[in-house]
Amino acid sequence: MATNVVELRTPQGRESLDRLLESVTITCPEDIHDAAVNLARIAQERGMQIAVCDDISSKEPMVDADGTILNADIFRWLDDGARWWEDHRLALHSPLPRACRYESEPFWVNARGFNTRWRNHYLGEIDLADFEKRSLCKAAIVVPVHLPFGQISASSFISMDREKEDLSAEFAENGALFAMVTRCFVAGYVQANRTKRRIPSDCVLSKREVECLRWAAIGKTDKEISMILSRSHATIRYHIHRAGEKLDSVNRAQTIFKAGQLGYLGASD
Repeated sequence: MATNVVELRTPQGRESLDRLLESVTITCPEDIHDAAVNLARIAQERGMQIAVCDDISSKEPMVDADGTILNADIFRWLDDGARWWEDHRLALHSPLPRACRYESEPFWVNARGFNTRWRNHYLGEIDLADFEKRSLCKAAIVVPVHLPFGQISASSFISMDREKEDLSAEFAENGALFAMVTRCFVAGYVQANRTKRRIPSDCVLSKREVECLRWAAIGKTDKEISMILSRSHATIRYHIHRAGEKLDSVNRAQTIFKAGQLGYLGASD
């Protein structure tokens, strides 16, 4: 029986999507180096150079099992001013990682604005002044990856033609592929390097606990929550305390934070 396989054109011929994803899959730290080499190759074959950040809140560079810095030695960001991971201010001031806080789908951007599959009002309000200086490029295809526990990864594909400002054709042709291989690579990298458990496994909060925490997350006091839910003050305190025990939290703030990381609180209005 014939099998339908999604195929993509490369300079070397036709290569299955499954094979491309397998080539960037990471199951242990020892896989990281070869997976990164393959990810770089996929970008280069399509006229792009990739820059990958697994966690925009972290100052630690991505490395393989031997400690080799991926963005330098494999993705080849070597020129003066190109080692963007050494400038810790960029995660806060560059519009590229900032946009990834507000968007989960791939997009491309230049000094004239963000280009997405649907309109995102948050992106439209991001300041793009001095775009090239702050982004270290004239244009980029960006792939956000939103990971468990609130971790956000931001990866960029920059044209080998550094003067190119319009990436609409590249985005239309390769944006979906770049998103799939990047997400596969980053998710595997993070899982392979995650050694600490900050949240108890299989933590299940009750409906009432979640309801109380949602109100607490927007600044309501226990007394105010008791009035909103028509429950006693003691009952509200019990539910929030019980949620904290399940989440192994040391205080109310950490309980809300951990519940948010697990997605119990949803997006705030």
